[in-house]
Amino acid sequence: MSETFKGKSTSRRGFLRGAAAAGAGALAAGAAKAATPDPLIVEPQPWAQGLGEGVDVTPYGLPIQFENDVVRRNVDWLTADTISSINFTPIHALDGTITPQGCAFERHHSGAIELAKDDYRLMINGLVDTPLVFTYADLERFPRENHVYFCECAANTGMEWAGAQLNGAQFTHGMIHNMEYTGVPLRTILEEAGVKTEGKWVYVEGADASSNGRSIPMEKALDDVLVAFKANGEALRKEHGYPVRLVVPGWEGNMWVKWLRRIEVTDAAVQSREETSKYTDTLEDGTSRKWTWEMDAKSVVTSPSPQAPITHGTGPLVISGLAWSGRGAITRVDVSKDGGKTWETARLAKPGERMALTRFYLDTTWDGTEMLLQSRAMDETGYVQPTKTQLREVRGLNSIYHNNCIQTWWVKPNGEAENVEVS
Repeated sequence: MSETFKGKSTSRRGFLRGAAAAGAGALAAGAAKAATPDPLIVEPQPWAQGLGEGVDVTPYGLPIQFENDVVRRNVDWLTADTISSINFTPIHALDGTITPQGCAFERHHSGAIELAKDDYRLMINGLVDTPLVFTYADLERFPRENHVYFCECAANTGMEWAGAQLNGAQFTHGMIHNMEYTGVPLRTILEEAGVKTEGKWVYVEGADASSNGRSIPMEKALDDVLVAFKANGEALRKEHGYPVRLVVPGWEGNMWVKWLRRIEVTDAAVQSREETSKYTDTLEDGTSRKWTWEMDAKSVVTSPSPQAPITHGTGPLVISGLAWSGRGAITRVDVSKDGGKTWETARLAKPGERMALTRFYLDTTWDGTEMLLQSRAMDETGYVQPTKTQLREVRGLNSIYHNNCIQTWWVKPNGEAENVEVS
């Protein structure tokens, strides 16, 4: 990418060289200060004068104390009790695309349960040739696969329908995580039981007290759904469904049933609470639509943002964010600094992957003037992320789920950012 600087086009590397050589700009000011002896360089420091901790001090590694602010957070007023609630991934403080399990958002309907591997059972029943019950050890004997997928709650960004509500990317877009899952394809298990001709759906159910259950069309069940028992190379965390959960790539998180205990093959959808009274989308005319499983293309700038302000002053600036689509791979992300009037194409950290988060960067310079930062994602189907105005024309103001509108951050001259709405 090139930028216009002092009347001529120059590469970012050239700008950095020029700034250092000329002694101008924020970076040059920093370089000038380096000519003065820096105590952190010229004086002995405590960490270099003694021994550190041994290898056995922390048998399971934990983040260093200086990163203790990178944690999931709950919104107190969102639900009556944390037992049936949600917390949010600190996406503003992360980079890359893989979400550490300890930071990955969690959603419970009756609390996170403790279920030991030895006590785990998975039943396959309904319209099958042979009803079966599997132990955890049984599942480990099937051929397994590894895939990176995002899991997004259908209510992610849902509070923003009526206007800018929550001041932080963690709270507006943090009901999402992206992990590498290890598991057995659901089709393998269904083939083991033998699906009868009239079997057109599967109903999946969890072992927690809420008995959360969803109906999945057989086409999806036989396609890419995983019965997963690992995430990011280790066992699932309790809050993510240990010891076994369902992974339904690209589809709303409520279908990713945790503590999976039963898969029933049926000839029609079960019409459970979670697919009738909940997880349906209210339209402008007051009617509601259901079976809106796929998560449409979406993106958000994570830095700068309200929880990640600009603190280094003017000069080179890396604008960073995430994009994803439940319909396939992200192919392009555009970034606007002026509320959608003009757009620049961002750099993807690597080619987009199907149903996985994509990291994008816009390497630019900031002169201290205010910005209205937006990002706009496009996926391999040609779908373009809409503005909130475009969504409202169809959905109105009373919806909850599937809000994939373009987000705006107002970056002020002091580097602080605020959630605003401009389109």
